[in-house]
Amino acid sequence: MSLLLLLLQLGTLVAAAAAAGTDRDALLAIKAAVSDPSGKLRSWNETGHLCQWPGVNCTAGRVTWLDVSGHGLTGTLSPAVGDLSHLKVLNLTGNGISGSVPASLGRLRCLTYLSLGDNAFTGVIPAALGNLTAIEVMFLDYNHLTGGVPEWLGSLQSLNNLGLTNNSLSGCIPPSLGNLTSIRLLRLGENLLEGGIPNTLSRLPNLRVFQVYTNHLAGEIPPGFFNMSSLQEFSIDDNGFHGELPVDAGARWPHGVTPHLQNLFLNENGLTGPIPPALGNLTGIQLLMLGGNRLQGGIPDALSRLPDLRIFQVYGNRLTGKIPSGFYNMSSLREFSIVDNGFHGELPAGAGARWPHLQNLLLGNNGLSGPIPASLAMASSLRILSLANNSFTGHVPPEIGRLCVQYLELGNNELTATDVGGWEFLDALTNCSGVVGIYLNRNKFGGAMPGSVARLSPDLQGLSLAFNRISGEIPSGITNLVGLQTLDLTSNLLTGDIPEGIGQLKNLQRLRLRENKLTGQVPSSIGGLSQLLSLDLGNNLLNGSIPPSIGNLKLLTQINLSGNKLTGHVPKQLFLLPSLSLAMNLSDNRLDGQLPQEIGQLVQLATMALSGNRFSGEVPTEVGSCQSLEFLGLDKNLFIGSIPPSLSRLKALKKLNLTSNKLTGRIPPELSQMSGLQGLYLSQNGLSGGIPAGLQNMGSLVELDVSYNHLDGIVPMRGVFANTTGFKMAGNGELCGGATQLRLPPCRRNNSIRHHLMFLKIALPTIGLALALFLAMLFALLWCRRRRRSRIAADTTTRSVLNGNNYPRVSYAQLAKATENFSNANLIGAGKYGSVYQGILPLKTKGSFEVQDVVVAVKVFHLQQIGASRTFLSECEALRRVKHRNLINIVTCCSSIDAEGNEFRALVFDFMPNYSLDRWLHPSLLDITEGCALSVIQRFNIAVDIADALNYLHSSCEPPIIHCDLKPGNVLLGEDMTACIGDFGLAKLLLDPGSHGLGNSESTIGIRGTIGYVAPEYGTSGEVSTYGDVYSFGIMLLEIFVGKAPTSDAFRDGLTLPEIVGEAFPDKIEQTLDLALLLDEELFSGVMSSSQERLCVTVYDCLVSAIRVGLSCCRQAPCQRMAMRDAAAELCLIRDACARACGQ
Repeated sequence: MSLLLLLLQLGTLVAAAAAAGTDRDALLAIKAAVSDPSGKLRSWNETGHLCQWPGVNCTAGRVTWLDVSGHGLTGTLSPAVGDLSHLKVLNLTGNGISGSVPASLGRLRCLTYLSLGDNAFTGVIPAALGNLTAIEVMFLDYNHLTGGVPEWLGSLQSLNNLGLTNNSLSGCIPPSLGNLTSIRLLRLGENLLEGGIPNTLSRLPNLRVFQVYTNHLAGEIPPGFFNMSSLQEFSIDDNGFHGELPVDAGARWPHGVTPHLQNLFLNENGLTGPIPPALGNLTGIQLLMLGGNRLQGGIPDALSRLPDLRIFQVYGNRLTGKIPSGFYNMSSLREFSIVDNGFHGELPAGAGARWPHLQNLLLGNNGLSGPIPASLAMASSLRILSLANNSFTGHVPPEIGRLCVQYLELGNNELTATDVGGWEFLDALTNCSGVVGIYLNRNKFGGAMPGSVARLSPDLQGLSLAFNRISGEIPSGITNLVGLQTLDLTSNLLTGDIPEGIGQLKNLQRLRLRENKLTGQVPSSIGGLSQLLSLDLGNNLLNGSIPPSIGNLKLLTQINLSGNKLTGHVPKQLFLLPSLSLAMNLSDNRLDGQLPQEIGQLVQLATMALSGNRFSGEVPTEVGSCQSLEFLGLDKNLFIGSIPPSLSRLKALKKLNLTSNKLTGRIPPELSQMSGLQGLYLSQNGLSGGIPAGLQNMGSLVELDVSYNHLDGIVPMRGVFANTTGFKMAGNGELCGGATQLRLPPCRRNNSIRHHLMFLKIALPTIGLALALFLAMLFALLWCRRRRRSRIAADTTTRSVLNGNNYPRVSYAQLAKATENFSNANLIGAGKYGSVYQGILPLKTKGSFEVQDVVVAVKVFHLQQIGASRTFLSECEALRRVKHRNLINIVTCCSSIDAEGNEFRALVFDFMPNYSLDRWLHPSLLDITEGCALSVIQRFNIAVDIADALNYLHSSCEPPIIHCDLKPGNVLLGEDMTACIGDFGLAKLLLDPGSHGLGNSESTIGIRGTIGYVAPEYGTSGEVSTYGDVYSFGIMLLEIFVGKAPTSDAFRDGLTLPEIVGEAFPDKIEQTLDLALLLDEELFSGVMSSSQERLCVTVYDCLVSAIRVGLSCCRQAPCQRMAMRDAAAELCLIRDACARACGQ
């Protein structure tokens, strides 16, 4: 018996030793998979007992606790972690571990605590974690996880803490999370989640912290959340929630008992209506954040009686009225922010006396008035005092200076100071070492700039005294403020020289001294400001030359030296600054000489203004290399010679001004290729010849001034020439024809040609005969060569291009015959890389050998244009891979030799009789669609067609295809108005389809697309992605329903189509909709029956939903845009709902 017991004990010991060995092997495998720079795992080796290793705890010899958090480990997590079968706690927080989360973790059935937060894990959350039935805490925050929030999480009944914050999780929040009845903390913030909050979550009985901030969630807040007695924090900020807060919100949340709501984050959504007074019942509330919504009315007095309120934010709403007096007595306040509203009234004399803990007082951009009370200085903890953009008057109390705030923002008021008094507060600030920013711009400060400015803290980063009445010289001691990043003294009465010591401000990024009376030269020491981004010295009295040292400013993005008395040549070094991207303004000086060839190096520059100088010589052809230019002003100079055709390469250019020079020659026809040009100003030169007819086809051109030249011939009829206010041509006596409103004489045939021909026939017969013989011999030689090359060309077909026998062979001769020798009468449209002709081609019908005449579209490529051959091959490569009802169908292609022996390439497509979507959205561009407006259903059908086609390209093609130039002009409409995407000339193949659209394409060089539609990231990274197409689609979707192109003149002051629509969304969206939709009598007639009213409301809701999809698609950050499959599915549902309402 004793022997049996001994054997049993021995077996147990052997098993325990074997199990301990398994744990040891697992830990050593974990160590081997990571890098340990701090040596925290150095003692993990074969010699020591594993239960004594750092971070390891054991029970009965088995590892139950592993905590190596904050050790700085990198590498991956070994799958051997799944062999620690008795593990209950695993904490790897705060390392740099990457790779996927091992599925082997699902074997740890005893695990109750899992924390992998603050690492670099990627991939999806493994489904095997659904086996952790004992798990109570799961923290996966701050990683790079993708995919959706798993449905199976709802089956982990013991889970009470779930953290998934700051990943890249997408999709919807699964309703199954409502099954987690034990959950107390649920963190889903900072992801890419969409949809609404499931109602099931509002019934979780123990939920205390709910965070879904910074996602793409929308809809209304489930009303059940306003009844949850357990809530302590409710955070849904930075999403798209809308609707009004319930009148009794707060009344149903428990108050006066524990637990109670402490933090309510609703800021940065689309909430409307008034602030419910019942929120005043939340007596335990500490953080109440309602900013960045569309709330209206006033602040309820009840909120000013919340005893523990620390942070109160209602900035960026539409609130009005006066600040409730109770807030001035709230001693608990740390921050009070009502910026960007409509509050009015004066601050009471005692304001600040009862704010002992207040740190941030933000009252800017309201209608507050009266004097600034000196009692604010009693708020001794104040760090930010922002009273900007109000109507405060009088002197700034000296006590304010003694507060020693970090930021003092008093700009855009009516505050005063003179030499007599009012600057004392600035004197007091000289004793404050912690001041960071002082902003006093746009007031009525006058007198000489006080010398105390030079004695401010050297740590001061921002100083703005712009738009005041300050006189005298800039104190030389200002150069002691070595921490300055911004110095703005714009628009004052300052005189004297710019201090030479300005070059000592090595941290300066913005120097703005515009609109003063400064004299002397531009200090060469400015070239030592290596961090300078913006230099603005315009509209002063500066003289001398531009110092070459400015060429040392390698970070400079804009320079303004206009409106001075500068002389001499512009140093070449200035044109060699690749960082210049915003503006170079040297206009209205006395600069001379020729512009150097180096000007072509400014490839990032958007605005170049050199007008009003004495520049001479020819306009350099290299200007055509400045591909990013949007404005080019060379007017009022002494330029000679002809206008360089190379300017036509400036595809982004909107304004070109060459007025008042000495230019001669003809207006280059190539200028008509500048598809985005809005204004062309050529007056007061010596230009001759005719006006290029192609200018009338420029849909973007709205202003053309050719006055006072020597032009002659016919004035075109269409486009800008039909706009008598936009077209100016006075002072050209030989012009004729044109629109009747121009009152030009009719064009008559000139008979002088006939007389010259008669003279030649009589006087030069011998020369003519000799020339004829020479030409006959030359023709014979060429005919022989061409005949041999034609035989070769006749056999050149589509075999090598389209790689298949499904495409009929077609020769150049056949295409020439089909299009009547590519006559202008058959020209449908023209672009940078090719022209499209309508033609009739004999082809075999599908499923038959019968040949019939078929109307086709023939795209002939301009092979002399750089990139045209690559565009042809790109279209062939893309189109041979795809087949979809909403992609233009390629019939065949031709790669051959034309009648002149030149290389010829063309694509043949199905003819689309309703032309492009662009011509229907903007019917003034083509007479055929005038008077015809797209109906609501037609617009939805077109939008769905485009979305389906893009979804096919992105999701069904292998590899995915990125179109790269999606715009209404590349969407063609069939006979039944079915939309098809065409023009794949810029299309790219995505090499890594597993990258979710963010990988590199086959080629990323020169990706531009079309201005207004191209994704913003293409201008920086150059890497194409499916999300670039999504952005273009979003812009086009907005255009379909708004009726305005993104380059429309309606968008001024730097605003874009998404910004204009987003500002009106959703409450005022009718202000942005296409007028043609609102004039649809079937939908929005003046007097409606009840059924018509319901139809109107339904259609309007569908339009709002479509606009929401468009805005979601054209977000600035690619990762925040909708996936194309989601956009297509959602639009289809919206279209179907609209169709049902309209009975279609």
